[in-house]
Amino acid sequence: MTQYVYGKNVVKQLLQDGKPIHEVLIQEGIRDTALEGEIKKRRIPVKVLGRKKMDQLLNGNHQGIAACIDDYKTWELEELLESVPQGKQPLLVMLDGLEDPHNLGAILRTCDCIRADGVIIGKHRNVRLTPTVAKVSTGAIDTVKVSVVTNLVQAIKYLKKQGYWVVGTDFENSRDYREGQYDVPLVLVIGSEGFGISSLVKKNCDYCVRLPMEGSVSSLNASVAAGILLYQIHAQRHPL
Repeated sequence: MTQYVYGKNVVKQLLQDGKPIHEVLIQEGIRDTALEGEIKKRRIPVKVLGRKKMDQLLNGNHQGIAACIDDYKTWELEELLESVPQGKQPLLVMLDGLEDPHNLGAILRTCDCIRADGVIIGKHRNVRLTPTVAKVSTGAIDTVKVSVVTNLVQAIKYLKKQGYWVVGTDFENSRDYREGQYDVPLVLVIGSEGFGISSLVKKNCDYCVRLPMEGSVSSLNASVAAGILLYQIHAQRHPL
């Protein structure tokens, strides 16, 4: 199976990483000499389309360029754990009910920045790896391993047997995020944009952390919250 991903930065990253590209679509009138030269050097077939046709084919701000690639690879949970470098303190992110592809893309980008070892998403009621996710991630969709599991609770139980601590994010019955213990094999659970983590997932977490909310707004965007927490984990593991 193949799909189209789009946006100049996404296509540039694919070319830079040497990823297989079956075809490139370019909108009439769009010129980028350097990008076109790299495409020509790779001998990738190019199709020039009008703006209306590009808009019909691609659902999003394509910036006049798209690439046809194989579907994004996902990993079995066991493969994800085996891929953690020996001697490294593992860090995984689990997403419970996340539906916005922009949030998933931004979380993948942050995971790449701090070298998290992978992201776990549920097979149902979760956003999948899409062209929008790829565009927002600016290439991190290719560098951060993603595992799709049938049941998040069963995945948590399996991870605990492998020695992982599971930390949820919830405002009630939780501790300040600065009080968390993060120097252990860790799974950070981020909930959905509107409802947070589900009750069953929360029940199986070892504990939950919260971010202070001292203004009139009662919650943060999921990817913003994930970014703050991931850098707190990174700061605790790598103190100055």
